[in-house]
Amino acid sequence: MTQKVDAIVIGGGVMGASILYNLASKGLKNCVLLERDTLGSGSTGRSSGLIRMHYSTRVNAELSWKSFPYFLHFDELIGQQKPQFIKTGFIAIAGPDSKEGLMKNVSIQKEVGIDTEIIDLKQANEVAPGFNFNDDEVFAWEPQSGHGDPSGTAMAYAKQAEQLGAKIVLKSPAEQIELRKNKVFAVHTEKETYETEIAILATGPWSSQFLSKLDIELPLTATRHEVFLIKRQGNQLQNHPSGADMTNMTYFRPEGNDMTLVGNGNREHVANPDQYNPKPSMDYLEDVWLRLSKRIPSITEGQYFTGYAGLYTSTPDTHPIVDKIDGFDGLYICTGFSGHGFKLAPAVGICMSELIIDGKVDFVDINPLKADRFSKGKQNQISYEFRVIG
Repeated sequence: MTQKVDAIVIGGGVMGASILYNLASKGLKNCVLLERDTLGSGSTGRSSGLIRMHYSTRVNAELSWKSFPYFLHFDELIGQQKPQFIKTGFIAIAGPDSKEGLMKNVSIQKEVGIDTEIIDLKQANEVAPGFNFNDDEVFAWEPQSGHGDPSGTAMAYAKQAEQLGAKIVLKSPAEQIELRKNKVFAVHTEKETYETEIAILATGPWSSQFLSKLDIELPLTATRHEVFLIKRQGNQLQNHPSGADMTNMTYFRPEGNDMTLVGNGNREHVANPDQYNPKPSMDYLEDVWLRLSKRIPSITEGQYFTGYAGLYTSTPDTHPIVDKIDGFDGLYICTGFSGHGFKLAPAVGICMSELIIDGKVDFVDINPLKADRFSKGKQNQISYEFRVIG
């Protein structure tokens, strides 16, 4: 069966759902989202859900800051019930050798308008009681940050997009993007052909597979990332903020009233998105738990609750590719978020809709995220990035 549509979004994670909604909200209502499984079943469903603004480049800092109001006021800005957002505050911790870099990051963030500041040791102990800090460490504090619900956010965007006229087709993998004279002509699934002039790849770790079918090469790698939850014991630590600890190479956030989620983004391995181990490994648990205990001593009394592994889609400079593909009219790509996609999704969806409908982006300057930056030697230069952050 063949049907004509305005645009096809391939991928039903939070990014694809945000793009679909924003296209529909700007008037491109006859759009279809194709998802190979269920909404949020890929990287979105295994995100750690951190919402923070600490970045070392303006483009990521601005995308995160302009996304933030949507997590706070989703119901007012989008029109659906607000997905869960838990305010915890976020502390970034670095050793003395990284002080200059951390302060530069905060300077960039303040220029963007982010509510953040450098705090001293006394203030660090006040916002994170029960933590073990060193006298020579430096701290950045975001009082408004926290964590949210990635899958719930994707579903809320999708529901509102449907109410605006868009269509979502689940368990319907896109098998081929048909090009004619280097223009998008159609997207094929097993049972359907969607004739369209616009196709958007929001395919996360499957992006390289799609691009290879079109003989397009971009430096996108699917990598496996592990996190786990510790059930805290006793009364020594009732709660704590979210944070990233460069000294001990961990990131963490509270979960509920008595658990802590922890991960380490520096331990990633190339993975096949169609076949990878979804459970954390024992040596990872032991290593990361020990690292966390150096910062939160009482966590040694905790008990392992559960854990899981998900996939990042990584680029060499840990920044996404948000662009149209040169030489292919109507083909767009939005991927490579290197573990940061959820917290950027609201702003990125707006930027993609502007790029597709208006031909230019006003919401945020996304020129640093162009697809050709790698071939042209224009990678984003990260002065000091908390790569461990989820």
